[in-house]
Amino acid sequence: MTRDSMRSATLNVAITIGLGGLAILILPNYWIYLATGAMIGAVGLLSLGVVEGRAGMISLCQLSFAGVGAWTVGYLNVAEAPGGLPIWILIGGLAAVPFGIAIGLPALRLRGINLAIVTLGFAGAFDAVLAAITYPGQAEFLQVLRPDVFDGDRGYFLFVVIVFAVISGVLELVGGSRLGSCWLAIRHSERAVAAHGVGIPYAKLRAFALSAFVSGVSGGLLAGYLGMLVSDNFTMFGSMVLYAVATMVGAQYPEGAVVGGLLGALFPELLRRLDVPQDLGNLLFAIGAVQALAARETISESLRRAFCRVVRSKTRQLRRLDASALPPRIDYGNAPALAVRGLTVRYGSVIALNSVDIDVPAGAVVGLIGPNGAGKSTLIDAVSGYVLRYEGQIETKNRPLEGVLPHRRASLGIRRTWQTNRIAPDLTVSAYLRLAAGNITNDEIDAVLAWIGLPDPDTKVSGIDAGARRLLDVAGAVAARPAVVLLDEPAAGQSFDEAARLAERISEIPDLFGSAVLLVEHDMDLVRAACSAVTVLDFGEVIASGPTREVLDLPIVKTAYLGVVETEAA
Repeated sequence: MTRDSMRSATLNVAITIGLGGLAILILPNYWIYLATGAMIGAVGLLSLGVVEGRAGMISLCQLSFAGVGAWTVGYLNVAEAPGGLPIWILIGGLAAVPFGIAIGLPALRLRGINLAIVTLGFAGAFDAVLAAITYPGQAEFLQVLRPDVFDGDRGYFLFVVIVFAVISGVLELVGGSRLGSCWLAIRHSERAVAAHGVGIPYAKLRAFALSAFVSGVSGGLLAGYLGMLVSDNFTMFGSMVLYAVATMVGAQYPEGAVVGGLLGALFPELLRRLDVPQDLGNLLFAIGAVQALAARETISESLRRAFCRVVRSKTRQLRRLDASALPPRIDYGNAPALAVRGLTVRYGSVIALNSVDIDVPAGAVVGLIGPNGAGKSTLIDAVSGYVLRYEGQIETKNRPLEGVLPHRRASLGIRRTWQTNRIAPDLTVSAYLRLAAGNITNDEIDAVLAWIGLPDPDTKVSGIDAGARRLLDVAGAVAARPAVVLLDEPAAGQSFDEAARLAERISEIPDLFGSAVLLVEHDMDLVRAACSAVTVLDFGEVIASGPTREVLDLPIVKTAYLGVVETEAA
């Protein structure tokens, strides 16, 4: 949680309650009634904003979670349970959480259309269950009691606005935390998130649990709004329409959820007055969702981009960057940062690595070079845990890593970068560093960016070029201060001057952060400048290892790179 997210959450709450109060003063009763339905729909859309908008997972059963919350509120109302509607709604939200976790379990292995089918199947089953049972109080025509202070349409509208404001504020805080950054990063690349020490299953389940809770709350609010519900209020088709609206408006943002809620409540009224079939609205929502997916930008994202352009043009101020406030260096002692012994990796009949030995001493920068296809990336994948079936032994600080998953290896001190960019474009530069490094202050973020040469922590990753993203990848890995950093071709896309500066920065990593470095690189000038030792791979085998200059001058190494045999005459 950051000061920026706290400020944004407070602003969201204040604006929502302020606009709600203004609506109470100026809108007639009928429109207040419709606006209440719109805000309840906005709460439901916020639930989809968590699981779909932030984490990028498909859920077509949100109204089923809402149905659990509504049924719970109805039951507590019939039982005359203490606490009244606010407490019943909270209990209804909690009752939906186990269902959210149960639906989240398939998401640990499924994604895309397969996950959509699972969630849609749950919605269909829930439809059948609701159709077979009676909503509590329905047979007795027993209405859900509202709190005395919020009785009447205007009072209940204010209650719903307050609930929406609180939920949107809390979600803003969560979105600004490391967990919120995890969700955005999972949406882009699960492998990259695991490399930061994040447990992907745990993060996904928390997204589904929180989403189910919010959806259950929206169902409880609907029970208080309508007084008595039927199974038709929570249909499978309704969940699909809700998903289409969430995709179109960008329900991860409060303003997007409100816009979606208004469309869902007011658009049918408009169609009714125009004497147009109601199904046309669902068709238009589906078209809007398709357009948002094609443009890769929702309504709320377009509004935010336009707003930020205006504000930045008038008030843009960069934080002062100071490289003297780097995160405290960690002393890992003298045990080897990385020791690889007899590493062999096979893909069927192909031997990618054959009995490879490599050492990275504590406080050293070691190069790993070789022609394309030599096995360098396979070695990094094996060390970082993305290849678990191998022969041999891998240790960090004398601790064996056999059978340890990638996110656990990252937590034990193995961090890596990637050949291709895998940083979520929706993150800001500072949010990515918090995701990668964990507990890091604003001053430390500024210092890391000043050291690596990236000036603006508030810039979105989508707004910086490919070379800067590679530098950011390096900055995130070293800011975590692991025992060893595996850098996979960090100079790709850099100019000659930028590569020279990067070589200087890489050579400083052990002294500034305490981390050893294993550098995979094709730029021999960078390798000469940054590395004290180098290991050369060719066809999956080590052909040379030792001090950098001596190894690079060996004929066998030159032959591996040039593809010809050097003679004395040559």
